Amino acid sequence: MTVGTKMQQTIASCESTLANLHSFSLETQNQNAKQMFNNLSNQQKQILDNLNSRLQYIESQEPQYKQQ
Repeated sequence: MTVGTKMQQTIASCESTLANLHSFSLETQNQNAKQMFNNLSNQQKQILDNLNSRLQYIESQEPQYKQQ
């Protein structure tokens, strides 16, 4: 498995986690839990942004990893 493929899989997993956190936030009535899920969602978004930036760098340095 190539670095590019691993990064793409990690990003997809991260996006799934972000969607779940949003869903949990919307489904709960507990304000403390809602705030926790929103905070975790913000952290996950930052992680996702960092991973996407890293993937762009990898693709610019190693064109064979570029998404098709």
